[in-house]
Amino acid sequence: MLKAISFIYVNLLRSFGISIKQNVKIWPLVYIAKGFANGHKGKITVNNHCELSQGTVLKAYGGEITIGQNTFLGEYCIIYGHGGVTIGDNTLIAMQTCIISSNHNIANKNTLIRSQGDVLLPIKIGSDVWIGAGVKILGGVTIGDGCIVGAGAVVTKNLPPYAIAIGVPAQITGYRND
Repeated sequence: MLKAISFIYVNLLRSFGISIKQNVKIWPLVYIAKGFANGHKGKITVNNHCELSQGTVLKAYGGEITIGQNTFLGEYCIIYGHGGVTIGDNTLIAMQTCIISSNHNIANKNTLIRSQGDVLLPIKIGSDVWIGAGVKILGGVTIGDGCIVGAGAVVTKNLPPYAIAIGVPAQITGYRND
């Protein structure tokens, strides 16, 4: 039955212009929306053999979200693509991770924050990356190929390939060896 529901949902998403490639598994309660912001229609691409677990939210908000092939998003992951989010192939993103590619503009104290617009900050996550449970990835960050980010970390700065990072803010504690 789940296969039939997933098939129907995938075809519905495709009819709205969301690019869902072959053999993508979408669990119940997944929410995907391209959105429209600053005169731009959003774009979402989910490549072959991906899995979007229950409760995953992908909102492009007029930006772009691209998920590489054979990538897994755990339960209740949230990705906001205002500034653009690219995730490489064979990446594992554990449950309750938040990836947010923008920030609020707050310069003018005489104008409500919500009225000042967003600062778009692209995020790039490489291939063969493991993001632990509950990680927060903030805008403007690149996480290199092969990185591991420990559960609960808050990534505020770039991580070079094969780095292992933990903590708030995330700090490099080592590198994967050959």
